[in-house]
Amino acid sequence: MNQGTLFTATRDLARNGLGAPILLILMLAMVVLPLPPIALDLLFTFNISLSLIILLVVIYSRRPLDFSIFPSVLLVATLLRLALNIASTRVVLLHGQNGPGAAGHVIKAFGEFVVGGNYAVGLVVFIILVIINFVVV
Repeated sequence: MNQGTLFTATRDLARNGLGAPILLILMLAMVVLPLPPIALDLLFTFNISLSLIILLVVIYSRRPLDFSIFPSVLLVATLLRLALNIASTRVVLLHGQNGPGAAGHVIKAFGEFVVGGNYAVGLVVFIILVIINFVVV
């Protein structure tokens, strides 16, 4: 399958209104089916890239109507993050005993960055994040 055919197929899905249902089915599959660590690494990297792209588009929009699709993009990004959170929690709980890299390299690197070798600092950061989650939600 060449690149032109793939682009045409993607465009046809969007025209027929099948893009959103397929995206929702894929996110539901992420929640239900266990993902391998390499897939989690790729999805976390995509999530971070998507967040940076959204941030840059918001910063460089001159008028609110320049990015009028922002609420929809924010909803899809939030659903992706929720599905990633559930999938990564499942992998950590199922395979965490196999070592620090069992859940993927992105999760391991982020954990080492937050804890920084000092578990007391990691505990304080964790408590702060829990408080922020409860205040926001």
